[in-house]
Amino acid sequence: MKKHGILNSEISKVLTDLGHTDQIIIADCGLPVPDGIKKIDLALKFGTPSFMDVLKEIMKDMKVEHAILAEEIKDQNAEVFAELSREFKKESITQTFISHEEFKKASSHAKVIIRTGEVTPYANVILQAGVLF
Repeated sequence: MKKHGILNSEISKVLTDLGHTDQIIIADCGLPVPDGIKKIDLALKFGTPSFMDVLKEIMKDMKVEHAILAEEIKDQNAEVFAELSREFKKESITQTFISHEEFKKASSHAKVIIRTGEVTPYANVILQAGVLF
């Protein structure tokens, strides 16, 4: 049994298999999952686990070089956006903003969508893998 890190075997495998520029999505419980994209569903009930709790754990295990967010998060979920910005600043992660409609289209390129119990609007992020060397 693992002593630390992500215990969810599906998430652990996905992170281990990522290559440079591969993308994963951490999503609220309402983001649609395109056909053919793997979904790892962590949602237990509304709010559990939270988007930020999942993001922080993923970022402990994943080298992220870039994040893509819906433009709408800035105005319609300022609290989560502020927390995201602090986390990304700590790791020098660049960000791009696109419309929510474009975000949903872009989700078809992800290796996986990790569904949380989050119920606040636009709490979704595409994380692009970096490299450690």
